[in-house]
Amino acid sequence: MSLSQRRERLIARLRVPKTRGREGAVLVEGVRAVSEALDAGVAPTFAVVSPRLEESAAGSALAGRLGGLELVRLEQAQLDLLSDTETGQGVMLVCGEPSTRLDSIASGGRYLVLDGVQDPGNTGTLIRAAVAFGLDAVLCLDGTADPWGPKPVRASAGMIFRVPVVRAPAPAAVKWLEASGVPLYVADAKGRDVQEQPRMESFAIAVGNEGRGVRALLAESAQGMLAVRMRGGAESLNVAMAGSIIMHALTREP
Repeated sequence: MSLSQRRERLIARLRVPKTRGREGAVLVEGVRAVSEALDAGVAPTFAVVSPRLEESAAGSALAGRLGGLELVRLEQAQLDLLSDTETGQGVMLVCGEPSTRLDSIASGGRYLVLDGVQDPGNTGTLIRAAVAFGLDAVLCLDGTADPWGPKPVRASAGMIFRVPVVRAPAPAAVKWLEASGVPLYVADAKGRDVQEQPRMESFAIAVGNEGRGVRALLAESAQGMLAVRMRGGAESLNVAMAGSIIMHALTREP
């Protein structure tokens, strides 16, 4: 089966945040990310594969799982034209976008708040870390890169399908945290060393824009600022790295 022009245009639209949101669909690329999506029970629309998929054991196993879906088989060169990765793994899945509302999240948990994190790679990496450290949900505030865009999904290694991801305006998110009794902290280089922070059963940690940090509303609503103390010669850390270290420290075992 060849790829129709309609589906080719759909894949192109799924790479653009504005049009992707209108489609309500997600483009997933790579063996691991597609496997994670299927494990999470997403609603697949169709998959595009090439012979390269079965060149690895993991790819062959995934190919067997895709057998019940509508498949479009292309040569790798054709698939490369649809992909924005340099070394495609021979598989691309289009599925429905998982949707989670703010009021559907259980309160009293641990949450990551992304406030204006604009780089898609950082967004995906932070979501992956939130899953790794057992956080209960990720709140993506306005101004943050589309978490369901191809690059964040790929940067999360498909882990985004393992955690509720909520997109919400900042005032609504702050109001929900306050009503739920969840203490909010912000990541800031001027804050106290996160290693000195007592362990908390419930918290929200906000990571801000790569250049400006969190917006005033979050800073004013927070109970404190937490930082990663650096003893080497580096002046700063990448926001995804700093956020990941802070999440690790806040979820450490007593």
